[in-house]
Amino acid sequence: MRRIRKAVFPVAGLGTRFLPATKAVPKEMLTVVDRPVIQHVVDEARAAGIEHFIFVTGRNKGVIEDHFDKQYELDATLERRGKTKELAALQKDLPAAGQTSFTRQQEPLGLGHAVWCAREIVGDEPFAVLLPDMLHHGPSCLAGMIEVYEQSGGNVLAVNEVPKEQVHQYGIVGVGETHGPGFRITSMVEKPKAEVAPSNYSISGRYILQPEIFGLLEKQGAGAGGEIQLTDSMLRLAETQDFFGYRFDGRIFDTGSKIGFLTANLAYGLEREDLAADLMAEVRAISAR
Repeated sequence: MRRIRKAVFPVAGLGTRFLPATKAVPKEMLTVVDRPVIQHVVDEARAAGIEHFIFVTGRNKGVIEDHFDKQYELDATLERRGKTKELAALQKDLPAAGQTSFTRQQEPLGLGHAVWCAREIVGDEPFAVLLPDMLHHGPSCLAGMIEVYEQSGGNVLAVNEVPKEQVHQYGIVGVGETHGPGFRITSMVEKPKAEVAPSNYSISGRYILQPEIFGLLEKQGAGAGGEIQLTDSMLRLAETQDFFGYRFDGRIFDTGSKIGFLTANLAYGLEREDLAADLMAEVRAISAR
């Protein structure tokens, strides 16, 4: 079994829900506390042992590439001013030379198309996909998925429970027999009505996929919203390959929504020893008004 070494991060989206903030700043570079959203997701991948980080970008996303590059002037300034702690933190976050790749999605043709754009860099090996909007707060979600993959093989999707009355908002999976820390996925349904949903487990924006997905995506026509949907090709792949689910028990914050973004800042801030007490005091003061 080939291990998971590469991860794809689709970061070409326009972030229209956060205009005007995202007019000049990519939504992935908005900060949750003091780290960009994309850095939090890369941290998750690194904790899972990912060695090669592949970013599928679009226009005006060059700052993401700059973020994961060395800035000699900044490093020199920090060193000259004796800010060794800050300098060490920057160096710790920096991927090693050759560990990042960037490719362009020239047109906004959907998530499936964005993943397909990474085909030449991924090559003929299984890989992970992490949607940067979806922050998985807690132990590395991808690390748990890799554990399922190493025991069961095939393809692995992270899922989390949602209220039954909300299943129509998500892609929902059917739950089969247990496989180690995961379970066999028996079906995948996009935004089903509650009365016909196979479960209340929704796909949460983390995937481990076999490379055969690329051939299917290449031939995949436009689906919902006129875009090339990753789910459509996963359904076709499921006709010949196994899919397994990994239940993520932590909190998931959709930082592409305003409420999700604000809540993420609170959650991540409250777990910081240097911020928690003061932040809680401010929250109480605001709530008391």
